[in-house]
Amino acid sequence: MDFLCEIVQALVALAALALIVVLIVAHGTAGKVNMTRHEKEKYFLGATGEKQTFPRLHDPFSIELSVVVPAYNEELRLPVMMEEAMDYLEQRRKNTPSFTYEVIVVDDGSKDKTTQVAMQYTKKYGADKVRVLTLVRNRGKGGAVRMGTLSSRGRLILMADADGATKFGDIEKVEAALNEIDPKPENMAISCGSRAHLEKESVAQRSLFRTFLMLGFHFLVWFFCVRGIRDTQCGFKLFTREAALKTFSCLHVERWAFDVELLYIAQCFKIPITEVAVNWTEIEGSKLVPFWSWLQMGRDLVFIRLRYITGAWKLQPALKTD
Repeated sequence: MDFLCEIVQALVALAALALIVVLIVAHGTAGKVNMTRHEKEKYFLGATGEKQTFPRLHDPFSIELSVVVPAYNEELRLPVMMEEAMDYLEQRRKNTPSFTYEVIVVDDGSKDKTTQVAMQYTKKYGADKVRVLTLVRNRGKGGAVRMGTLSSRGRLILMADADGATKFGDIEKVEAALNEIDPKPENMAISCGSRAHLEKESVAQRSLFRTFLMLGFHFLVWFFCVRGIRDTQCGFKLFTREAALKTFSCLHVERWAFDVELLYIAQCFKIPITEVAVNWTEIEGSKLVPFWSWLQMGRDLVFIRLRYITGAWKLQPALKTD
């Protein structure tokens, strides 16, 4: 019996030591919020090639909707998404002349012709409707979305993936859900597109290993960060301008798990969040590598919570950007 007690004590001591090491690593490797722009990232090109300065999220809104599209090496998939988006937005503007919009394509340091493909839509529709923000270096999807959001003019700001996996017309359902949130403290609210209703079908098509990774990720999200949201990773999220400013100003994670930190920040600030089912189709060409991306996201989820607990990261008032 004494021998078993010694083993248990040794295991408890090892677990405590491991926790201390993880806390030290999480705290010591925590980066600060980096919203510094390279000089080239402060401008976009007009339809005829003239340089114009991006606005700031701190400025009052001047249009109804901003659509932020992060794009990394998307020269092949971007046109399909843009055609669908522009058809919808132009038809909506035709039906409702007071409706105004912009699409901001954020080229996240691509090595292909993503910027050139996106610029074709600026030339076709004008820079008031389509703007291209080309990042000097790759920041990651979260970094690209943040830079685009900080450059937007909309009263409402929509994240939309460049692959077009979510049908763009579903913005009406996401927008309706946002409008139904009442009250909106300080006009802050978030509406998330969700693929949770498709989970049973997707599990049937996945391997047992990928299903295990997915369920493990969902558990880590629930345990460490966000509760009450079934699908944190759908790239179709709508923010009021005030909610975008509050959350993106505090965002640290720039890779795949950035959605989780955004929603964690929102829940910490008690910003109302709603979730609505959207149509979604898996598109070939995903940048997510099943095992390593899930592993990276799992690490980020643990570190998000620990870094806030240890004070390495703090929920601060919205900051002005360079």
